[in-house]
Amino acid sequence: MDRAISILIFINIIVTSLFYFVVALLIWAFTRPFDRRLRLLHLYTCYWGAFYTYIMPAWPAKIEGRSKIRRGATYVLVSNHQSQLDILVLFRLYKHFKWVSKAEIFRFPLIGWNMVLNNYIKLRRGDRESIAQMMADSERQLAQGSSVFIFPEGSRSPDGHLKQFKMGAFILAKKMQVPIMPVVVEGTRFALPKYSVNFHGKHPIKVRVLDEIPYEKFAGKTVEETAALVWDYMNAELLRLQKEMHA
Repeated sequence: MDRAISILIFINIIVTSLFYFVVALLIWAFTRPFDRRLRLLHLYTCYWGAFYTYIMPAWPAKIEGRSKIRRGATYVLVSNHQSQLDILVLFRLYKHFKWVSKAEIFRFPLIGWNMVLNNYIKLRRGDRESIAQMMADSERQLAQGSSVFIFPEGSRSPDGHLKQFKMGAFILAKKMQVPIMPVVVEGTRFALPKYSVNFHGKHPIKVRVLDEIPYEKFAGKTVEETAALVWDYMNAELLRLQKEMHA
């Protein structure tokens, strides 16, 4: 039964993506001349991604603290990473940002093509040239007023524990002198575990936006100290959230 539900989910994604991509293409074509940051297209993409969580009653998701993301502010957003489902759930923030994502995903038909339309940022892991290009693209987006969303762990946690952070997000925040907006996610690791595509039953999901960390708080710190500051903050809040949800 779980495998059958998973197959139905993937069929639904394929069928609906045909329609959603056509609409995305039209939005891109008509709004690009006056919406250079593609805010409307991203907002539509938030709905497209979040749609698959809305239609799954087995994945009741709650978003806390969305209002902490100030309208018009530019951030480096960082979140823990438990599951491929994180991306769909985080779209429910409905805030403007550019994802930093694996380059391979941009080649996926329809969904990947929409990522290209949105000017999301490609990253090929372990490729120095790609990393340098990702940093340059992120700096350009931040300079233009678009926030950038990065999973600083680099890959999904297999057990829900917060992994060691890579430095890219914190190099960007310091160089561009923008605040860091931490977000923690819990529950997706049970709904869609790493290395699994099967349906795993009902699991509540929660996204909690934490208080932003202003640039002034880490301006005098090294990149490594900044990463440690954010890791300690996020880890404490993630453990608190896990305790609340699974006590």
